[in-house]
Amino acid sequence: MIDIHHHLIFGVDDGAVDLETSVRMAEMAANDGITHIACTPHAISRFPYQFEVNAERRAMIQERVGNRVILGAGCDFHLSFDNIEDALKNPKKYTINGKNYLLVEFDDFHIPQSITDTFYELTLAGARPILTHPERNLLLQKEPERIAEWLEHGCLVQITSNSLTGRFGKTAQSMGFRLLDKGWVHFLATDAHNTESRPPVMSEARRLVAERYGAEVAERLCVTNPLAVFEGRPVPKAPRSRYDEADDEPGPRHGGFFSRLLGRK
Repeated sequence: MIDIHHHLIFGVDDGAVDLETSVRMAEMAANDGITHIACTPHAISRFPYQFEVNAERRAMIQERVGNRVILGAGCDFHLSFDNIEDALKNPKKYTINGKNYLLVEFDDFHIPQSITDTFYELTLAGARPILTHPERNLLLQKEPERIAEWLEHGCLVQITSNSLTGRFGKTAQSMGFRLLDKGWVHFLATDAHNTESRPPVMSEARRLVAERYGAEVAERLCVTNPLAVFEGRPVPKAPRSRYDEADDEPGPRHGGFFSRLLGRK
């Protein structure tokens, strides 16, 4: 499995507190069957994004864990004005492995009215947004239909593996499965912060997805799609899913600029 959202870098945010914790997290992930981790510390005023420090500490962790798990770069990008301005100028500073996908986290209490335009601008700059854990966002729990518009404009969606197991409560769990029912999810990821309350495990969530939606869907969300992101390749188009004939189907119905931009027909 490939984990594209993981707070493994020690001492830079609210994730791992020291090198030993980082090593334990990486080893726990490897024992769970995770082979690749994108190390994604926050980029927010409380935790300023330190590109060079992150690279140095990631190398330290990689040296300790050896080839048990492959570590990559990235960040948990918050939509402040300064962040957006810098990302539009320097997208590879923030994207996963300096390629073309960007994890984006919303505030729990405010989603900018201009967010669709921001997603469009980031995509043009080479940083296609991946919306992180909408099932845990307090605003989107009340208005999940807003996600359809962003999907239509090329945004991808990642939900937290432990939301599906109930660790984040019944509301997040219910919404996670609701998004899966609609076919609106492209990735599972751990969003791990430690080895106790927010551990780096995906196997149980993958099992739940396989039981409910089939092994192919579980493979796509846990391996195929996140590996494409990790390596900077196009995310494979999903087969026909549950929303294909529904009124709330996301995705452009007619060819347009955004469709052409993302390689759709």
